[in-house]
Amino acid sequence: MRRIRAAAVGAVTVSLVLTAAACGGGSSGTEGSNEQPKTLTYWASNQGANLEVDKKVLQPELDKFEKETGIKVKLEVVPWSDLLNRILTATTSGQGPDVLNIGNTWSASLQSSGALLPWDAKNFEAIGGKDRFVESALGSTGAKGQDPAAVPLYSMAYALYYNKKMFAEAGIDKPPATWAELAETGKKLSKDGKWGLGAEGSNLSNNIHQVFVLGKQHGADFFTPDGKADFTSDGAVAAVKQYVDLMAKDKIIAPGNAEYAQNQSLSDFAKDKTAMVLWQTASATFKAQGMKDDEWGVAPAPVQSGEPGQGKAANSMVAGINMAVFKNTKNIDGAKKFVKFMTSDEEQVILNKAYGSIPPVKAAQQDPAFDTPALAVLKDTLVTSATALPQVPEESQFETVFGTAVKELFADAAAGRPVTTDSVRARLEKAQQQMPRK
Repeated sequence: MRRIRAAAVGAVTVSLVLTAAACGGGSSGTEGSNEQPKTLTYWASNQGANLEVDKKVLQPELDKFEKETGIKVKLEVVPWSDLLNRILTATTSGQGPDVLNIGNTWSASLQSSGALLPWDAKNFEAIGGKDRFVESALGSTGAKGQDPAAVPLYSMAYALYYNKKMFAEAGIDKPPATWAELAETGKKLSKDGKWGLGAEGSNLSNNIHQVFVLGKQHGADFFTPDGKADFTSDGAVAAVKQYVDLMAKDKIIAPGNAEYAQNQSLSDFAKDKTAMVLWQTASATFKAQGMKDDEWGVAPAPVQSGEPGQGKAANSMVAGINMAVFKNTKNIDGAKKFVKFMTSDEEQVILNKAYGSIPPVKAAQQDPAFDTPALAVLKDTLVTSATALPQVPEESQFETVFGTAVKELFADAAAGRPVTTDSVRARLEKAQQQMPRK
């Protein structure tokens, strides 16, 4: 999954969702009518450089679906800054879409609300079978031992993207492989109004993704085996401090990045203002920003030492977008037909190629379009060194409160306030206190 959600509303609404009887979605149709409506409402997540790019990618495919089935799909592309709160509000109000995209890390949280259609064997059969999907993608569709709450749509992993022109001008001949090398390389690039690394300090999801990986590298799990929040371990504190110190101590991230929340770091990268970004499947965004494929390179995201792998050498979370259906939609059959269409082999190639992501559908993944050097790094990362975020009901609240703590620490760094082990631990203690008690 990608990017951000607003903190305060999210934290409150999550608790409401987990205690309220979910009403579900389904905004189309006529009350009291047994006839299923011919219109579906679809909330798509912002995958492209901007909302207009997504509309240009998706609308021709939705028109194709309407021609094939007679079902019109009303599209709304929702920014990541709004998406989770919009979904949570819909689960309590009943005023929502029929079909929607969700970040795959939210699956267990939204599953616990009871609002989403469970993808049991019968429902999977309606879209061609569960075995069409790769195992790693299915691993982030809900809590273990339960029917998935969603179906994989796009698969992603984090990597280090670097600007070849800026590297050449600085006399740097290869991308950094460790965090120490990244800091050293970044310092060589941070001069004359340009910066070594881009970040999105107000992007709560991205904050969590980066810190989660660093946490694994420091031996932190963030939750105890019985599901209690564990945000203040030495490993968790070290991970957050190391990430924020890229701005506060190493000074390779521009202070203004503390306010970035929605792809601004990618825009800076494309404009030769920033030499490196840690992002997931960014190639389509670079292209939309006017960059040519030979102007940037991609390498595995850094580790503490050695090479990427499992355990403490993990260098990405298992990223991706899932497609879900509100179970109280007035057109359940039409919604399943739409999911089947969007996850068909043909559409998986079209959509994932457009977004620079990797199909979670096995047959589509074999298309030559996904054998490019950039995607080869991502596919290898997903197989060998990516780790799924905790599949716990409180995961979305974890992202909100913990991501906000990191955001606040970036604000401190940008303002020149000290970022110390004690100040980091205090922020994380505050975040932990906002989590449900077990």
